Amino acid sequence: MNIFAPISSLMTDHRNLVTVTPEDTLVRVKEIFATHNFHHLPVVHFREIVGLISKTDFEHFMGGVSCCSGDQTEDDQRLSRTTAKEIMTKRLGKVAPDDRVNVALEVFMVNRFHALPVVENGELVGIITPFDIMKALSHQIPSDPSLVYQNNE
Repeated sequence: MNIFAPISSLMTDHRNLVTVTPEDTLVRVKEIFATHNFHHLPVVHFREIVGLISKTDFEHFMGGVSCCSGDQTEDDQRLSRTTAKEIMTKRLGKVAPDDRVNVALEVFMVNRFHALPVVENGELVGIITPFDIMKALSHQIPSDPSLVYQNNE
């Protein structure tokens, strides 16, 4: 992996993103987190990113990982009364698709963000996470094969 490569080479692009609108209820957010194996959900108004909901934000709202008060009906009502805009993070760091991966790394390290929306001309075109960078690094093949750990047992 080249840390000077454009972010667009590693990001999840908009065609593979699942998003919600600010008016979607947390019932929808809960369904998405239960169905998909990701931890950040962009909140968009048309194609403009207006917020981000992390799985941790959602669990915090619900009162912890175990989630919920124990009364399923009460929890469902609470989820159906609350919209995405009420729990989303609004002040987001953003990057452009042609920014370099090292820029994203610096933002992650300095600000301790766990996801960065990738925006072009005001529209959400993707998202990048530290996991995306780690995944690219894990697939990297060294120029010297002796650098690869081999278990000879």
